[in-house]
Amino acid sequence: MSILLDNLTRKLGKPWLWSHALLVLAFLYGPILILILYSFNASRFDAVWTGFTLEWYQALLGKPSTIVTLDSAQVWSALQNSLIVATISTCCATGLGTAVALALERFQFPGQRLLEGALFLPIIIPEITLGIALLAFFSLIFQLLESLTGVRLVLGLPTVIISHITFSLAYVTLAVRTRLAEVDPRIEEAAMDLGANEWRTFTRIILPLIWPGILSGALLAFTVSLDDFVIAFFTTGVGATTLPLFVYGMIKLSVSPMINALSSLTLLASLLLVLCSLTLERSRRKS
Repeated sequence: MSILLDNLTRKLGKPWLWSHALLVLAFLYGPILILILYSFNASRFDAVWTGFTLEWYQALLGKPSTIVTLDSAQVWSALQNSLIVATISTCCATGLGTAVALALERFQFPGQRLLEGALFLPIIIPEITLGIALLAFFSLIFQLLESLTGVRLVLGLPTVIISHITFSLAYVTLAVRTRLAEVDPRIEEAAMDLGANEWRTFTRIILPLIWPGILSGALLAFTVSLDDFVIAFFTTGVGATTLPLFVYGMIKLSVSPMINALSSLTLLASLLLVLCSLTLERSRRKS
């Protein structure tokens, strides 16, 4: 009996495995495919498919349309704010995260464990808690500055950028530190024995070895920043609406297929960016 059950398990193992994998992939990527499909919907609403059209993509380019009622300038303004926040926060978090990863991995100093715990705290705590904490922090700082200098500051893109650097720093540090742990310290010692100073050793030896980790951390930080809604909701101000906040405001009425078209173009750009990074990684390994 056990032999028959073993044979049956071996025969049904692969079909069940493939079916399970297909169900998981359909669950993960099905909504994305539906979003891309409905970006070509001729209806003004996503609920009903009425035909195929390219007018939503044409409207994003500023061309007049008979079915598009949403001003494309508002969409591009929100996307521009999101890109500004994501780009600046990613650049700052990448530089700071790489330096912190080097310090934590290569040196021993007092308070190192405390720094590690504080660094990864933004990943552990809920986003709404972090958003409320940042809002309280900015309110306190603005009140102190106003009482000391008389200058009144308000929430805007700078506060959103600082907030995104706060949680993006942890992602970059984790990615770079993981890559740095794979580098043999004896390589650095050999370079210094041959006459290279610390800066030359870092730029010529360490940096080329850990740059895939830096790139992956930067891509992750950029993606998380571009997609963030909760923290931006608490730290943004008038005239600093990001794309997720803009889409949330549209949900109260209806989501235009123009948003689907914009999301599809953003997804395509993200895929091209990932493919470029993979191509660079393969070329580096071959060389």
